[in-house]
Amino acid sequence: MSDSKTKNVIPLPVRKEVAAPAAKMSERKWGREVMEAKRFCLFPSLLLHAQARLKMTPTHLAIVVHLIDYWWDVERKPWPSKATLGARVGLSARQVQRQMAQLEKMGLVTRNERRSAHQGKLSNEYDLSGLVKRLKELAPEFRAVDDAYKAQRRAVSRPGLRNRAKTATEA
Repeated sequence: MSDSKTKNVIPLPVRKEVAAPAAKMSERKWGREVMEAKRFCLFPSLLLHAQARLKMTPTHLAIVVHLIDYWWDVERKPWPSKATLGARVGLSARQVQRQMAQLEKMGLVTRNERRSAHQGKLSNEYDLSGLVKRLKELAPEFRAVDDAYKAQRRAVSRPGLRNRAKTATEA
């Protein structure tokens, strides 16, 4: 650009929080020691907000979050052993098996048996596509509630609209 065009451009201020990558923000929040100790796990907040709608107990949620921690590639389903999951959430392998059966009955998780040609049975593979499908179905409802709440907040914050909002509710 020429100087005549650039002298009319006012640079926008950049907030450090916005410009910092997510990893740096997480490091600031949790501390470097925590972020370097283990990887991090991404999952949608909708899973937490929809827990009751999905009829998931706290134990179900804990197991699912640990499964998600093993699910890094969409094509490669997680396959931690029941003993490993149990150790992480403080349950026996049998208790994890029961919880998995409930999650499967709810249609949120599908267990797929894995076998080795020479070693026999391996840990199950867990398919979370049922959970993903349910969250996709619920997402528009949660978004509509959020949008309505934001619209209500905007309406209340504008001068003169408070009185109209009260009049509408009183009528």
